[in-house]
Amino acid sequence: MALSKKPVTGMKDILPEEMEIRDYVISVIKETYGSFGFTSMETPAVEHLENLNCKAGGENEKLIFKILKRGEKLKLEGEIREEDLTDGGLRYDLTVPLVRYYAAHSGDLPAPFKALQMGNVWRADRPQRGRYRQFMQCDIDILGEASNLAEIELILATTTTLGKLGFKDFQIRINDRQILKAMAAYSGFAKESYDEVFIILDKMDKIGLEEVKAELLRTGYGEAVVEKYLGLFEEMEKAGDKAAFVTEKLAGYLPEEVSTGFREILDSVNASKGDFFELVFDPTLVRGMSYYTGTIFEIAMPQFGGSCGGGGRYDKMVGKFTGKDVPACGFSIGFERIILLLLESGFKVPGTAEKTAYLIEKGISAEVMTQVMKQAQTEREKGKKVLVTRMNKNKKFQKEQLNAQGYMEFQEFYREALKY
Repeated sequence: MALSKKPVTGMKDILPEEMEIRDYVISVIKETYGSFGFTSMETPAVEHLENLNCKAGGENEKLIFKILKRGEKLKLEGEIREEDLTDGGLRYDLTVPLVRYYAAHSGDLPAPFKALQMGNVWRADRPQRGRYRQFMQCDIDILGEASNLAEIELILATTTTLGKLGFKDFQIRINDRQILKAMAAYSGFAKESYDEVFIILDKMDKIGLEEVKAELLRTGYGEAVVEKYLGLFEEMEKAGDKAAFVTEKLAGYLPEEVSTGFREILDSVNASKGDFFELVFDPTLVRGMSYYTGTIFEIAMPQFGGSCGGGGRYDKMVGKFTGKDVPACGFSIGFERIILLLLESGFKVPGTAEKTAYLIEKGISAEVMTQVMKQAQTEREKGKKVLVTRMNKNKKFQKEQLNAQGYMEFQEFYREALKY
């Protein structure tokens, strides 16, 4: 039986043209985040299954690629349960591994710890445009910083990086989980119903306010409560300053320090940012991960028609590993979606070194070959890219292929003499 040429469903092969762009984007990310004081670190692709199932990954915990136990640990006799067969899994994000890493090494790390982590993650998800079962994530996190300096730095570092990659006219949508809870409490929802209400609210940008209202009513919530709740959003739309409206309207429900801190984030970012993106308070922004405790944010790209990254504060997660809470906040760029947009726009890596192809005729003498290789090395030391390859019979087609790879200059070397 012939072997399959196609990659496994949801995975993809990466061709050289895309790989060049990916390498460039990675270099820009590392350089830019490094200028903000973030340091690179790495964790294994495989995590303990109990860590991945720690109730911090939301729906992703249903999408784990689990790994069979090995050797004597794998017992197939008798009544078999899933836990008898598996003890590890491929990581579905970089946050759970980061928190484990920090819990294990905090004594050896600076405080606060500004981490940059890039790597593949795996989810047994349904593949679609810009979404794969194996994909690269790019996260920056600040652990040990309780103030809103963390949020400000994360937003500015992320947007600066996107700006350097040529993205313009995008939005950073921002909200706070405590604002969401205060709005629900003000409206009369019971505390235990918050998560269900927020899941429905999260559909607002897709189905609209009237459908959100209908779904809340179908779920069994009282009409007066639902009307009061959605009335807040209608009033906010008419308010000139939504954040100020929330602060005034939710007095007694929203802690004053949350209102003050949220305003500081908005003012600081707006005072420092360029004109290539907009910071927008979005009271309907929820983000599904259950571990978020405060500020949440998301990148909205008009070119993609959806989110291209996001993050937020997760102050309670380190405590799951250590028993002691540590303030933490992170932002993740949707790396694969960014690459997709660059490819679709015809993006070319700027400042690429000059690329020359040396075409060598078959049967060239050892003496000429020595001259060619010496010349190629000299050019490479000057920073040029030099490809040395055999000359094909159909030289015109060969040059067309090399042109497509970015080789614009050619030198031809024949058996009897050097020709240019």
